[in-house]
Formats: sequence, structure tokens, C-alpha cells
Amino acid sequence: MTNRIKHSRLMRICVIDGQGGGIGSTVIKKLKEMYGENIEIIALGTNAIATSQMLKAKANRGASGENAIVQTTGNVDVIIGTIGILMAHSMMGEVTPRMAEAVASSAAKKILIPISQENVEIVGISSMPLPHLIDALIQKNLKFLDEGL
Repeated sequence: MTNRIKHSRLMRICVIDGQGGGIGSTVIKKLKEMYGENIEIIALGTNAIATSQMLKAKANRGASGENAIVQTTGNVDVIIGTIGILMAHSMMGEVTPRMAEAVASSAAKKILIPISQENVEIVGISSMPLPHLIDALIQKNLKFLDEGL
């Protein structure tokens, strides 16, 4: 019985965003368009505004702040966000060292969007508009979801 329950559980995808939540909202809208209710999307905002915007985009659940991110990232299958979610003090200081450590040490697959307002440049990444990056994230990096649905 335990195996049956484990295999029937929805894929849990955590979307992490800060500031105004615009990138996370866009990701969630696209995921919902493609997969509907076949996945569970958990919106984690570094602040309440970001979480609220991602919930408006139809995330299944949401929470805000350091403890929510630290506790939840260990219990999901996939984490999606910008590269800043791995860097302490990014997003104008909204990502705390504990948040960055929790994301980095999570066993979840991490799919990162190479957008950064930090003093970090990722060599070899082409400049693409955000909508194209999000399409690539879903079509190329989440194609394993199609196999399980």
C-alpha cells in the first residue's frame, strides 16, 4: 500500500522568487498551461508580495520567508528560480544565507534561470529574453514530466 501511495503522489515543484514575484508568476502560469493539475506547484516568496503574486498565478500553495523556504525545499522534487536563489544576499538582500544553503543542499532537481542582477556573470550563456528562457526551462528541462503523466 505504501508503494502505491508513493507512486500516485503528484510531482511537487517549488518556484522561488523575491521582490515583486514577476518571474515566478510567469513560470507558474506556463507550468499550469502545460500541466494543469497534474503537478503540485508550491510558491515560495522571499517576501509576502512575491508569494501573493505567485498565488494569483495559480500556484497550489504558497508561503513566505526564510523558514518557509528552508523547511519546504527539502520536501520537493524540483526547485525553479533564478540563479540568485543559490547566492546569499542576492535579490537586494532578500535571500538569506540559510535560504541559499537550503536550496543548494536540497536533493531536489534545481532548474535555474540565468538572470542575475548581482555582480555575477555566467560565461557561455546567451542573452535570451525572459519569455524564451521560461519556454526553454519547461520544454527542455521538464520534459521528464511528460513521461510520467
